[in-house]
Amino acid sequence: MAEEGTILIGKATGDAHKDTPRYEELLLRLANRHGLVTGATGTGKTVTLQVLAEGFSNAGVPVFAADIKGDLSGVAAMGEGKEPFVKRAADIGVTYAADSFPVTFWDLFGESGHPVRATVSEMGPLLLARLLDLNDTQEGVLNIAFRVADEQGLLLLDLKDLRAILAHVAENASALSAQYGNVSTQSVGAIQRQLLVLENQKGDFFFGEPALAISDLMRIDRDGRGVINILAAEKLMNNPRLYATFLLWLLSELFEQLPEVGDLDKPKLVFFFDEAHMLFSDAPKALVEAVERVVRLIRSKGVGVYFVTQNPLDVPETVLAQLGNRIQHALRAFTPRDQRAVRAAAGTFRQNPAFDTEKAIIELGVGEALVSVLEGKGAPSVVERTLIAPPSARVGPLTQQERERLIAASPLKGRYDNAVDRESAYEILAQRAAEAAATKQAPQQAGAGSEGGVLDTLGGILGNGQPAGRGGRRTVTVTERVITNVASSAARTIGTQLGRAILRGILGSMTKR
Repeated sequence: MAEEGTILIGKATGDAHKDTPRYEELLLRLANRHGLVTGATGTGKTVTLQVLAEGFSNAGVPVFAADIKGDLSGVAAMGEGKEPFVKRAADIGVTYAADSFPVTFWDLFGESGHPVRATVSEMGPLLLARLLDLNDTQEGVLNIAFRVADEQGLLLLDLKDLRAILAHVAENASALSAQYGNVSTQSVGAIQRQLLVLENQKGDFFFGEPALAISDLMRIDRDGRGVINILAAEKLMNNPRLYATFLLWLLSELFEQLPEVGDLDKPKLVFFFDEAHMLFSDAPKALVEAVERVVRLIRSKGVGVYFVTQNPLDVPETVLAQLGNRIQHALRAFTPRDQRAVRAAAGTFRQNPAFDTEKAIIELGVGEALVSVLEGKGAPSVVERTLIAPPSARVGPLTQQERERLIAASPLKGRYDNAVDRESAYEILAQRAAEAAATKQAPQQAGAGSEGGVLDTLGGILGNGQPAGRGGRRTVTVTERVITNVASSAARTIGTQLGRAILRGILGSMTKR
């Protein structure tokens, strides 16, 4: 039913379209203008997300989506033709056709999909500070640590590298404070404690190598369909800060790595950020501004971003203004905040004189939504009350056995499964510490050796070359005892001075480097 270059969303249900059906379709060439899917729990957001993901995949557009409840995994299995979906297809005027789609599973913890990793350097101090919930002073110290690592050529790959560079900064706090500003050991200690909390929440699984290659999220299968990348997020939701930071990092990496392409016939990649309120909850102003800037500019890279959340108020206005395609499921208006959300949602649509938008949002049934998409010249269409098309694949989660079979048969199997720990900041700083310790011990050993050598020489002179063996004794005069004591004192003095001279020479040469 959908025309070429479009994705069928559903059929308008208003009285004005009884004689002339109107189908709501998303234009692929405007899909990179981003979008928003909102609605209360149980109103059909996940099914709508699956319909859009299937449509993009059929159009040859790769998709990335976080699977919060595990339900979206069913897109990899053949549809079951359940009676409600068959009936909905008939009401819309299309024939239900069961299908399955190419899927790659990912998991930050490596349990329900291929492991996802990023290096500490790629994450950067801003997102790390957000992840660790640091204050401004602690974030400043973290920035100094990154600067020191960069200037000294120290790779920051995993959390032990970050711990090592922070310890290095603490040890050299006085010198670094003069160059970069105050570096307090208290701030370093606070950061180290937050890193421990992150490790206890298994956040350290995410940092390391091999790092995720963005190209592996943009694959097309043999049939020309875009691969749907599903991030297993059931356990990840126990650490919402890590979830939000990962998604923001991924968006930033795409922005940095992809070239400018302008407007294309279809996007190169589409993101669905489920539970989008976690991206912005308690986020500092600088981070919100960074998200808004990336969302505004990344469309020129051919990437579409679709936020999925319960309430439109969950998304900052500066970001909301960038979202051109909107699907609004039912909202409840039990509290004053709910009522404000309904008014806010209604106010974002281009009004339809045929019905009251604010009233319709409360009355929508399951599988219904208000839809407004960008039309030919990029202007939003008049909002329409719409019956959402049924998905073709299974609605509901895969079994554990089905998931494991798909992961085992994945073309990416073995690429990310085993972590790699190459030489980086931790190893280099540990080697420097060992060399410094050896250098410190060398003058002491040299001094002890010099004293012994002088004593041996004097002893030989005093003994006239006659060793004091076990079997014989030699009479020692008072004069010889006096000379021996003087010689021993002189030897110790010479040895100590020689050791100090050597130590000064070594430290002097290190300082000049």
